[in-house]
Amino acid sequence: MESAIATARLPGFDLARSTTLIAAGKAAAAMTSSYLDRAGAACTGGVVVSAHGRTPLPDRVAWVNAGHPVPTPGSVRGGHRALQLAALTPVDAQLLVLLSGGASALLAVPHLSITLDDKQAATTALLRAGAAIHDLNCVRKHLSAIKGGRLAAASAAPTFTLAISDVVGPVEDDPSVIGSGPTVPDPSTFRQALAAVAELGVGDALPPIVRLLLERGARGEVEETPKPGDRRLANGGYLVIGSRRSAMDGAQREAERCGYQVHVTEAAVTGEAREVAPDLLARALAYRAERDGPCCIISSGETTVQVRGSGKGGRNQELALALAEAVATAPRPVWLASVGTDGIDGPTDAAGAIVDPTTAVRAARLGFVPSHALEANDAYHFFERLDDLVRTGPTDTNVGDLQVALVL
Repeated sequence: MESAIATARLPGFDLARSTTLIAAGKAAAAMTSSYLDRAGAACTGGVVVSAHGRTPLPDRVAWVNAGHPVPTPGSVRGGHRALQLAALTPVDAQLLVLLSGGASALLAVPHLSITLDDKQAATTALLRAGAAIHDLNCVRKHLSAIKGGRLAAASAAPTFTLAISDVVGPVEDDPSVIGSGPTVPDPSTFRQALAAVAELGVGDALPPIVRLLLERGARGEVEETPKPGDRRLANGGYLVIGSRRSAMDGAQREAERCGYQVHVTEAAVTGEAREVAPDLLARALAYRAERDGPCCIISSGETTVQVRGSGKGGRNQELALALAEAVATAPRPVWLASVGTDGIDGPTDAAGAIVDPTTAVRAARLGFVPSHALEANDAYHFFERLDDLVRTGPTDTNVGDLQVALVL
């Protein structure tokens, strides 16, 4: 983190120029600390919006605790403070925005026609339906007064952004998707947001006022988000300083240090967690079959979970659980861990879980059946009883999920 901030070069950004700071996301505190260490004297004020307040900040920089993945009143307080700071930044100063994973929920100002409760209900419905991040953020932007370029549009000063991306797939370095793009033009539309809702089949689960807002926007009756070419967003710059590749590079270095033959999968792991898990195992075994000696296969991405049961868990725990029985009968010993790099997997205190050749056997001794826990979406309690949860605590960063498979 420190080196990424220290070596970042944003054309036009002046370290000595009067700067207003806005930081939002799970890495907001660490990013802010690194920036202040480098150029703190130029920072005249700011706000840091995150879920965990553990880094001391100077008095001129306010801290706001907010919620993730569903916005909370703290998210709204942080969002309003950010808009206020942006509007008050003089034209001869500059606005620096530090974005990281989780910013879409942590920085929230609902559209004037809806309430926080409405937005919470909409977000929850989309998450339960397993919405992909680009669809989720498309809808979020059109229910917001700060996302989709609206934060930068509120300021007369040039806006510069440093971002750590947790987005996966073809859009993982797309500024309009990272944190729902509060500082850049938004190419998505109300029509696309409404189409995403229809495709996910969650229209009836949304509050009526939310559906009405999207429908009115699709008819052109509500102002769109700032689009490419908007002069309010013409000044400034944007730089992605970290992504899922950063996590894979670190894992690769450690695995090589331990003597493993390492293969890094470039394609992002996406889709329903329980459905993509078997392919991860198959690829790991295929790689090992062509080589002599232990291998380490590293992948990353962000899966989804369609919640059907009433259990507790997260997408990483569910991915691991989906492999418990297959790993037990694999032709070679396999250990596989799937974790969230932010240290938080779903609404739990775990980052993820690990499976090994003994997982299913140990579960059976305790009266647990992996497939039953999977159907109940209850991976957390399954792995908790086995002491196979991975608990790191909040890591103050977020570059998506990481899967590491060791095949002997």
